[in-house]
Amino acid sequence: MEMNRRRMLQGMVSGVGATLGNSLIPDFVRSAPAVAGSPKRVIFFMQNQGFDPATAIPAGMKNSGSLAKAKLPEPIEALEPYKERLHIINGLHGMHSNPNHSAFFGALGGYRGSDGTPPRASTIDYELSKALPQTLLPHLCIGMDSMESMTVKPTIAKLSASGAGQPIFMHSNPNHLYQMLYGGISEGEIRKEHEAQSSMLDRIEQLAAANGGTLRGINKQRYGQFVQGFNDINGLRERLRSVSGHLRKFAPELDEGYSNPEFETDWHDRILDLGISALTSGITNTLTIGSGRGEIYGAWKGLGIEKIGHILGHMKQPDNPIWIKIRQYNCRMLVRIIEALESVPEGSGTMMDHSLIVYTSNNADKQHTNGANWPVMLLGNFDGAFKTGCFTQLDGTRPINALYTSILRASGVECDRFNMSENMAAEFDSGTGPLKEILV
Repeated sequence: MEMNRRRMLQGMVSGVGATLGNSLIPDFVRSAPAVAGSPKRVIFFMQNQGFDPATAIPAGMKNSGSLAKAKLPEPIEALEPYKERLHIINGLHGMHSNPNHSAFFGALGGYRGSDGTPPRASTIDYELSKALPQTLLPHLCIGMDSMESMTVKPTIAKLSASGAGQPIFMHSNPNHLYQMLYGGISEGEIRKEHEAQSSMLDRIEQLAAANGGTLRGINKQRYGQFVQGFNDINGLRERLRSVSGHLRKFAPELDEGYSNPEFETDWHDRILDLGISALTSGITNTLTIGSGRGEIYGAWKGLGIEKIGHILGHMKQPDNPIWIKIRQYNCRMLVRIIEALESVPEGSGTMMDHSLIVYTSNNADKQHTNGANWPVMLLGNFDGAFKTGCFTQLDGTRPINALYTSILRASGVECDRFNMSENMAAEFDSGTGPLKEILV
């Protein structure tokens, strides 16, 4: 797991206090110095195989306008009750990101990406985790895939990065993630396993630190990063234990879906529950969800879909019963996030009032694409920063980087171009700065 150590050093107290509303802040947090900035949070939901705009744009809607009198298409009809919070954006592009089967790190990085290629720079989710008020775990990535893949490869890094050549791992086994987040407050075998693993990791960190002294140059630097990784994991465990009383209110219930899943979607649902609990408890303020984990595979047998993997990307999505089921499942997940955030008081409103959900794909509009159109749905106004209840049709000359620039600006970061040089912008961006069409 990639952690930002400097931001962790301020510790547990200000981290939790910055993220929770006063009604839920424990006494020992209320007395802590306030951290500057609103308690905002951002969630990225990346569905693989593309996001065809016809599955989201209301029929007959060709130009920008209000969604108030429009009927949402069947694939996203679960969002109808939240239409006033929704902003559908069509006409961004990502041609520079090479999103054929997937743009991989380039989808959230806004740069050229490909399978097996390390990230060229940090991704927007990581940069936001640095800009938003501190939390115990600045950035959490969770992934959904086939049962076999999540079991054999419980972590994978394909979407998020903290810098060039520094991928951030994505958690896909809900049992492992539960133990990491809530093992310290559990009982029975889970508690025993958590303590045994913690002891082992402490020992590994000690041995690693002692054995790296003879290395030089780049090897010493890489080994130092390895040791720091264990230090960060062990530090996180200790900080989570320090707020165990608070976390008990938010830990999901362990049920058969964790230990004995019938379908992969049972694990999808449980891993989402853990991501939501990390947001509502204040453990994190930036959550990245990878349905398909940034690759071209994935399975949804629990929805009655027998076809899996790459072949799903070769199917047209509009009016396709398979893709209707997948998109509806996604939207039900988005509703679960909204409802959970709305249930937690924060300031004069709720957590959802200060949150933004970004739904799109890691390869633009379809699996085999040049990235000329990259549809996006936003949910929430991010403390009043974004327009909602509307559809915006852009002209295809602004890149996804401009959207990421807009979110950074709304987070208080001065940025004119996210991960785009002047030379690249001359070819791929007709403007500069944020997307004025989507900001209030």
